[in-house]
Amino acid sequence: MKAHVGDRLVMEGPHVGDHRRIGVIMELRREDGTPPYVVHWLDDDHEALIFPGPDSRVEPWTESPAETQRPRAS
Repeated sequence: MKAHVGDRLVMEGPHVGDHRRIGVIMELRREDGTPPYVVHWLDDDHEALIFPGPDSRVEPWTESPAETQRPRAS
């Protein structure tokens, strides 16, 4: 798994009834884009250092009309 700052991290709920979490990758801890990542969760506005598991995927950042800049790395 490799990511860039601004990509989305999607974590599927591990159990039936668990909700999907979507976060924005705010910081990479390794230059090659591999985990861990500092992620800003959109559902609760919390930031955490994440080591994604097998139920996770990275969705590349794409520009939409509301988003004109990729977030800056810290």
